[in-house]
Amino acid sequence: MTEASAKNSAPIQIAGTDLHCQICQHDHFFERKGQLNTRALTFFRLDWINPAARCVICANCGYIHWFMSE
Repeated sequence: MTEASAKNSAPIQIAGTDLHCQICQHDHFFERKGQLNTRALTFFRLDWINPAARCVICANCGYIHWFMSE
């Protein structure tokens, strides 16, 4: 990961438990939103209606952990 993304990373808790990366066991992440597209809404060009997920990205290896929005 880049130095800028590592500076913006922080520990994350999911359901009250500290998150560790599934790949490298690192404990600092940064967050983004990810669109959960469906074929039907994409066909009708209504992708913006699809729900979003919480993407937590490992600051060490870049692995993306996806969580449904609360």
